[in-house]
Amino acid sequence: MDPEPERENWIELIKKGNKSSALAMVGNAFIAAAKGIGAAMSGSGAMFASAMHSLADSINQGFVFAGSVLAEKKPTRQFPTGFGRVINIFCMVAVIVVSIMAYETIREGWHLVQHPVQAGGGFWLNVGALLLNLVVDGAILVKVMKEITKEARVQTAGLGFIWASFKHVGRSAPPTRLVFYEDLVAVTGALLAMIAVLITSLTTFEALDGVVTIVIGLLMIGVAFRVGYDNMVGLIGVAAPRDVAEKVAMIILSDKDVTDINHFRIIQEGRYYHVDAMIELRKGLTLADADDIKFRVQDKLISDPDITDVVIGIIEDNGVKDWTPESLNELAK
Repeated sequence: MDPEPERENWIELIKKGNKSSALAMVGNAFIAAAKGIGAAMSGSGAMFASAMHSLADSINQGFVFAGSVLAEKKPTRQFPTGFGRVINIFCMVAVIVVSIMAYETIREGWHLVQHPVQAGGGFWLNVGALLLNLVVDGAILVKVMKEITKEARVQTAGLGFIWASFKHVGRSAPPTRLVFYEDLVAVTGALLAMIAVLITSLTTFEALDGVVTIVIGLLMIGVAFRVGYDNMVGLIGVAAPRDVAEKVAMIILSDKDVTDINHFRIIQEGRYYHVDAMIELRKGLTLADADDIKFRVQDKLISDPDITDVVIGIIEDNGVKDWTPESLNELAK
């Protein structure tokens, strides 16, 4: 029996944790405090909603960062496939927090629509807090967009990372996706809150405060459903995207002794992939040669930083072409 792996250094694990979620946790904590003071002084419902959202973001990112650290633990004898799906569990906890905050925000918004509150003091404090929100969350959002392109192995130039982040967000790690969606809503919510603060301070349209509060709450529910669905799928086990599956197939077929892929399956856990394949080798090989080829292909695959586990079986070429690019349609739907 293999000995139990050495205990891992927690400092090293923390260094491997998702940096985007750690940055978002600290940034949103300061923002929530500033907006909370502004909401208390002015009675602005939109400011209250925005503060609740920032507080929810900060709490969530704390959960997510802790999960990303645990997900980096190496496989053990008891958990041979590793801890990649731990992050999905922590993200589901974050979804619960967002849902509760969203409910409270919508309830407060409905109350303000029925009983509008006249804007009090603290106007400039509100504006300052919201500007701080836009700067901090905007900077975090830009960083996360770049992180998405990095995790998806996508090369971009100039501002191309913005469009690429929306296109490839599904290929990023669960905590990175969560930060992306939450900060997207945070920036939108801050803009809406600023509009509400300005209009209610300069006009008598006080009900707008409640309407914007409800809209921010609904945006938070949208984040909860999106992130909840992504992580539910991750917990069940989801097939890798088509382009990842195609890249793996090309690596396997690039070996001169591999003639075909009988079948293969690639499961995504977090931002990492597990490959299970049956490959066909040219006829006439000895068992020793076939084993060498198998290990050679395994080494090629495991050298990819996104692939953490490879299981390969070998059979002799059956004379039938089993793998074609079209076969990926069913594999990576």
